[in-house]
Amino acid sequence: MFHKEGTPSILLGTFITAIVLLASDNLIDTNWIKMTIQIITLLFLIIILQFFRNPKRTFILNEDQILSPVDGKVVVIEEVYEGEYFKDKRLQVSIFMSPINVHVTRYPMGGVVKFSKYHPGKFLVAWHPKASEENERTTIVVENKSFGEVLYRQIAGALAKRIVNYAEEGMQVIQGTDAGFIKFGSRVDLFLPLGTPINVVLNQKAIGGKTVIATKA
Repeated sequence: MFHKEGTPSILLGTFITAIVLLASDNLIDTNWIKMTIQIITLLFLIIILQFFRNPKRTFILNEDQILSPVDGKVVVIEEVYEGEYFKDKRLQVSIFMSPINVHVTRYPMGGVVKFSKYHPGKFLVAWHPKASEENERTTIVVENKSFGEVLYRQIAGALAKRIVNYAEEGMQVIQGTDAGFIKFGSRVDLFLPLGTPINVVLNQKAIGGKTVIATKA
């Protein structure tokens, strides 16, 4: 399966691939040059297809767990000051997505969307310390009875040029379901209440909607 946000890119990539394959087959006589161009073009299409893949996943809903919102690697677990919404200290868990990861964003918990805001910004590399405050990003806060308010932030990276966010204030959302998409390399930060037990460690691989990031204290 492919994510709906990839439809324009997939169609364009398929069209360009078909044109290049036909043109090279009819216009280039040297076999090794023809084959090289065709292989590169097909690899380009495969990269587009794998980037927009959206694998089916079965979710076990649990109000007492925070699930990973994305596929990637845990790169930050630390206490920080969150200055946009909470304006106090929170426990931050950050997950970095490389271009080869699935880039679907999923709701880390179910509840009501209390806050959703888009911020234009820079395109620093996603692991840069200032990326969370200076890059293009969206900030979303979901509230439920177990954890209260939890903030997650989609952050564009050096290659990411578009963040898609489906969360709107007042929405009732379901844990693990599709919350958006980030194109071409990025990061997601979670801001949890202090004292929340964390179930992951640095450099651990996380799977969106599967890996339990935290549990209720």
